[in-house]
Amino acid sequence: MKVAVIGAGTMGSGIAQTFAQCEEVEVVYLCDIKEEFAQGGFAKIKKGFDKRIAKGKMEQSVADAILAKIKPGLNAICADADLVVEAALEVMDIKKNLFKELETNIVTNPDCIFASNTSSLSITEIGAGLPKPVVGMHFFNPAPVMKLIEVIRGANTSDEVVEKIKEISVKLGKTPVEVNEAAGFVVNRILIPLINEGIFVYSEGVSDIEGIDTAMKLGCNHPMGPLELGDYIGLDIVLAIMETLYRETGDSKYRPAPLLRKMVRGKKLGVKTGIGFYNYADGGKVPTDR
Repeated sequence: MKVAVIGAGTMGSGIAQTFAQCEEVEVVYLCDIKEEFAQGGFAKIKKGFDKRIAKGKMEQSVADAILAKIKPGLNAICADADLVVEAALEVMDIKKNLFKELETNIVTNPDCIFASNTSSLSITEIGAGLPKPVVGMHFFNPAPVMKLIEVIRGANTSDEVVEKIKEISVKLGKTPVEVNEAAGFVVNRILIPLINEGIFVYSEGVSDIEGIDTAMKLGCNHPMGPLELGDYIGLDIVLAIMETLYRETGDSKYRPAPLLRKMVRGKKLGVKTGIGFYNYADGGKVPTDR
């Protein structure tokens, strides 16, 4: 099987690594709009392997075999793909235009399946107007580690495609959960409002950052508190999902916390910018209100 991953950021590179580690996958095209972006995604995978090799957790030969399957480049290299997994920015127009371009000018394999890794957007709308309906294949970060894949059925997604994606998910060592299209699907419909509520609780002065996270970890047995998890996901992603939930449902319980908007506007997005609710300077993690 030949797989194309479109978008070489954190999620895209993780998804590419996941496929490359599967014995049944022959090649993984890791694509982006610029060659340097695609090469950057490849370098990120290699860097992760190098760390594991240094710690004695991976053999060099195993890493080399996986990396040899990954071909970074522009979208045009994926013409013969059997499966395309889009992991571009969480913006509807970007995703729609990307699939239109793939369908019209790039992918030549008539049996190629189009899948989107969107975390909350409508699968039906993403694939609107395409002769090849889109299916949701939502991985979770970090993709090589997390076991769940949400398989989202849009209004026009066939039973055959849904079953095929579930089969592929199992071959990747993942557990697929079939989901009917709805804003936020299952995980983010429940999880992201929890993070948003944690931000409201902090902004109202109920407790400090560390107190909120400790309370949820020890009181609910969560591995991460909501503010720490928001930093890890990316507060811009949290905001985008909350806005999708609010827009799609019209329900005020999904309104984004004003502090969340403020932090995103200030580019305080969490781990990826080095500061969010915690400061990650010099490899540490210190609450910003300490």
